[in-house]
Amino acid sequence: MNYIENIYICLAAPLILAIVCVKRETGRALVFLTSGMTACLFSAYISTFIASLTGTDALTASYEISPAVEEVLKFLPLLFYLLVFEPEKGSALSGAMYVSVGFATFENVCFLTSYGTSDLLRLTIRGFGTGAMHVMCGMVVAVGLFFLWEQIYLRTVGVFALMCFVTSFHGVFNILVNQSGAVFWIGCAIPMTVLAVYLIFFRKSMVAS
Repeated sequence: MNYIENIYICLAAPLILAIVCVKRETGRALVFLTSGMTACLFSAYISTFIASLTGTDALTASYEISPAVEEVLKFLPLLFYLLVFEPEKGSALSGAMYVSVGFATFENVCFLTSYGTSDLLRLTIRGFGTGAMHVMCGMVVAVGLFFLWEQIYLRTVGVFALMCFVTSFHGVFNILVNQSGAVFWIGCAIPMTVLAVYLIFFRKSMVAS
């Protein structure tokens, strides 16, 4: 049995200590990383609770329940940051990325404790794929919000639409990476390819605009 709260404490404790010791900008990044890991911890509890309440098995829950819960909880730190601090676009995009990285890191560690570390190649590809998927979903939400945030009447509808998009993408990713053979490799390659395209062609223009 894995006690993920114990894993969380071991990973988060050094980050929390570092937050009070570093400069403000670095500390903000560490806060976002810790927030991402915290979101991952709570999403595991909430997803398990909903699956138990609805009688859903673990595999089906990873396709139908976990993506929605995880994307909503990943979004909450960014929403708080936007509402309270009203940051510039570049700062908010960085925040969304750090939250996603923290989430993916904690998720990968929990995956390792559950399934072992023997298959290095598969774990490496899955780790990069999971990281790219979470980062891409976080960036999509952050970028989308900036196009919709000034139009108050679009905020609610826009947030709902963005959540539907990233939840669907996340669910498809979970389905693919839980398969074997070529389907697994394709599932991991899709988010890495999309993220690479973003970094090559759109990153500078989005941050500057």
